Amino acid sequence: MSSNTNIDKREQILAAAEKLIAESGFQGLSMQKLAKEAGVAAGTIYRYFSDKEHLLDEVRLMVSRRIADAVQAGVSDDMPLKQRYRMMWLNIWNLAASNIDTISNRVQYESLPCANKRNTRELEREMFAQVDRLFAEGKEQGVFKPLDNEILSGLSFEASVTLARKHALGFYQLDDDALDAAIEASWDAIITH
Repeated sequence: MSSNTNIDKREQILAAAEKLIAESGFQGLSMQKLAKEAGVAAGTIYRYFSDKEHLLDEVRLMVSRRIADAVQAGVSDDMPLKQRYRMMWLNIWNLAASNIDTISNRVQYESLPCANKRNTRELEREMFAQVDRLFAEGKEQGVFKPLDNEILSGLSFEASVTLARKHALGFYQLDDDALDAAIEASWDAIITH
């Protein structure tokens, strides 16, 4: 068996797990159901993942990687702070509006106790390094309030997720002007005055 087949099987299992979790949450995830969904024997799962917690950690990291790549797409550290901020905000908006499952899953995973919490959190922080650098530079330059990056993110980017989800679900519609105003308002929330 080639290592390519191994990667395919592993990806197949992770994709199936993500789909099942999106449909019925973690409680609904049994290894039997997963094996059936992935089209593999139950024993095969244990060749790639030591146990259910290991599998969940890997699914969580896969979802985080996808979100991190989307959020930071087209952003470079040499852009002005506000341009980077706006681009990340719109990337989040577009991701949340087009792919509610991915964002919902991310929220679910964050409430999950991870088997190796420190390692998983560290890997996630590395994935979102550009976001961290944006906030760190903004604080160094005195542009952003001297708050923890998690708090800055909560006041700004997490607001865009909430707005985008409500927009996608039809609670309200934001046109381009309203979207610009929302970005300005969230920028205003984190800058020093």
